[in-house]
Amino acid sequence: MAANTLGKLFRVTNYGESHGPAIGAVIDGCPPGLALTEADIQIELDRRRPGTSRHVTQRQEADQVEILSGVYQGKTTGTPISLLIRNTDARSKDYGNIVDTFRPGHADYAYWRKYGIRDPRGGGRSSARL
Repeated sequence: MAANTLGKLFRVTNYGESHGPAIGAVIDGCPPGLALTEADIQIELDRRRPGTSRHVTQRQEADQVEILSGVYQGKTTGTPISLLIRNTDARSKDYGNIVDTFRPGHADYAYWRKYGIRDPRGGGRSSARL
């Protein structure tokens, strides 16, 4: 599948599905010695937190970022930075009645046509959570 990784100097790869155990990203190309903490990233995540407006999912996800690697004592190490956000409010059964129906205004159909994979539980890889 194409387009999981974006960028040239900083390469960002996202992973996971909206109804899987977690979503996350790996950032490669970040030089060592830059100040970076989970709090720095959390500020941006809080701006798009689920359930805060009619324009985002009404799921009640905490969207708490965890830095798994690439940062030590608040400084980047120069190795890939791995970020994880656990999904805690995925309600896949809510999508049971649309297993055989594509949702208007969502990327389900285009994703299925392009990749031959369909995950009706919130759009899978085509979810806006990614």
